[in-house]
Amino acid sequence: MSRAQRYLLFVVVALGAVAMMFPFLWTVVTSITPDGSLADGPSLIVTNPTLDAYRYLFDALPMARIILNSVLVAVACTALQLLTGAMAGYAFARLQFRGKSVVFAGYLATLMVPLQVLVVPLFIQFRDWNLHDTMFALIAPAAASAFGVFLLRQAIEAVPREFDEAATIDGAGHLRIFALVVVPLIRPALATAGILAFMASWNSFLWPLVVIRSPEFQTLPLGLATLQGQFTTQWDVVMAGSVVSIIPIALVYLFAQRHVIAGVSHTGLK
Repeated sequence: MSRAQRYLLFVVVALGAVAMMFPFLWTVVTSITPDGSLADGPSLIVTNPTLDAYRYLFDALPMARIILNSVLVAVACTALQLLTGAMAGYAFARLQFRGKSVVFAGYLATLMVPLQVLVVPLFIQFRDWNLHDTMFALIAPAAASAFGVFLLRQAIEAVPREFDEAATIDGAGHLRIFALVVVPLIRPALATAGILAFMASWNSFLWPLVVIRSPEFQTLPLGLATLQGQFTTQWDVVMAGSVVSIIPIALVYLFAQRHVIAGVSHTGLK
């Protein structure tokens, strides 16, 4: 590649990065703009920046409780999806049982079923069990993920079986092989699945909207939805809430970015 081509590629990548970052910058700028409005179009110039929108946000909503709910739900869902996904992925990748291919194909077929189809029967089931409007109702439906099973199964398939055979010779069973041999070798895939699970749970809106009625169980998407009025909306406050909701996801992704890239490149999802 010539120097001119490298410069051209750098310019194209830089422009793409600016285009990707502009909505986030606009969100931050609007949140610190006095009486921020979207009527004047996007602008990154603030004459008198202020944090009044953030103060109003934390005064108008019990943000500490809402953020804690979101963190608890997201962490619980992520941990459960990693546990169930890794164990199911190991079973599909290493164990031999009748109908394995059919079961795995049927499991993957659930990816084609949208959440909107499942909301009503799920709600009726939780209502009949008197578990609606609880933290359990927010966590249980996301305890397993078909995509997570597929991703981790692909990662386990890439682990040489010679490691399993060596551990078997040393007297290890499936549980020890899974915990001490396989799991340490698929950490990049676990990081990828964890990031995706955390983001999906953190941004979930439809299911919490249906199953939650009590304010003390509200998550961030539900709390931020209450900021939009029927006739007028304080967009600086809405943008302040958006910034608060974006920061944890950005931090988690930046922390695990190296593992995510490695996980995607080693599991066939290039």
